[in-house]
Amino acid sequence: MTAHLVYLLGGASLLLAVVLPYALRTVALSAPVVLLGVGALIGLLPGIHESAFSPIEHHVFVEHLTEFTVLIALMGVGLALDRPLSLRSYAPWRRWGATWRLLAIAMPLSIAGVALLGWWVMGLAPSAALLLGAVLAPTDPVLASDVQVGGPTTDQENAEEIDETDEVRFALTSEAGLNDGLAFPFVQAAILLAATGPFAEWGVTWLAWDLVGKVVIGSALGVAVGWLLAKVAFRSTRASLRTSESGEPLLALAAVLLAYGLAEVAGGYGFLAVFAAAMTMRSAERNHDYHALMHQVIERLERLLTLIVLLLLGVALTNGLLADLTWPAVAVAVLLVLVVRPVAAMLALTIRPPRTPPRVGDATLGPRERAATAFFGVRGIGSIFYLAYAAGHADFEDLPLLWSTVGFAITLSVILHGVTATPVMRWLDSRREDLSPGEPSR
Repeated sequence: MTAHLVYLLGGASLLLAVVLPYALRTVALSAPVVLLGVGALIGLLPGIHESAFSPIEHHVFVEHLTEFTVLIALMGVGLALDRPLSLRSYAPWRRWGATWRLLAIAMPLSIAGVALLGWWVMGLAPSAALLLGAVLAPTDPVLASDVQVGGPTTDQENAEEIDETDEVRFALTSEAGLNDGLAFPFVQAAILLAATGPFAEWGVTWLAWDLVGKVVIGSALGVAVGWLLAKVAFRSTRASLRTSESGEPLLALAAVLLAYGLAEVAGGYGFLAVFAAAMTMRSAERNHDYHALMHQVIERLERLLTLIVLLLLGVALTNGLLADLTWPAVAVAVLLVLVVRPVAAMLALTIRPPRTPPRVGDATLGPRERAATAFFGVRGIGSIFYLAYAAGHADFEDLPLLWSTVGFAITLSVILHGVTATPVMRWLDSRREDLSPGEPSR
């Protein structure tokens, strides 16, 4: 393929990335579906060598590209969420109840379910089966934009009342923001199982450090970075440092790099640090338009990175990524999307704490909302990152099969969820409009 053809295809694809999100707003088809299809068609063009797009051959490049894409998406998610969290009050944490249940119940059940299927149905070794479960468990903050909140809301008159009233979008957005970091301990467990041996040799250290210590460090440093940057941006005594007044949105990108780099150097989970930093920055001057400016620049960068990843994934799909796919692997991917995730999430969302008195603007998860939240567990770019990361830290048996399975699962999720997201969310929105404030759907 000539360099001129690369420019042509790149320009056409970038044009699609710019136009599609607006052109497909009212159509039951998402931009990721189209971009994945374009990439697959590009992969069928003559002159493209299979090894040039192999994630196994280029796992370091794939790891860092998807890593940065997820980081940008996590900052965007954190800035988009209007519902606050406060270390000084328990009440806001109750408003995140669906999120905590999805993280504490649905995600571990999904990991266990896929790992069991990988071992029993696909015949994978225990370490590879656990890796498959950990890789495919987290929902994706990048490809789930069609079922997530739209962005930060600024209301000068009612700043204290800013909050999401769409529980489905809020639950899916907040879950995607947190579970990428919380899946990391289980990926690390799979690496240790493959490289070190039985659980008894590393289990205690893993529980204390990987499962607890790194989570605490990443979250704490993220909050610290977000608090410091927000203080400088909004309240610095020097006007030249108050970026909220100049409207310079690149502070959000600086926050991504600072939070992630600091957390990783300190040994914590950088994904959690970035999300915590974004949430902390969002909590400062919640009604300020600067949050929308930062979110806009992050959203545009995320769209560009997503374009690149989806095109490369599409090319890989038609250039050998699915070569090792087996029918048992297909069955596991289908069961994940249609059974394991929905059942685990429905179980998690059914378990509820005692209800608090309803307030104006509250929206509870009724049966329809629970079903939609459980179904839209989008798999995506985070799964690619985790598999590439694990491949560089341990030798796993059947690695080509793992890549084929993950590639197929992501493709299935992108198509199925992409086609159903618009009509389902539109239907839920119409039902919500027929209810009075605080009244759950039935």
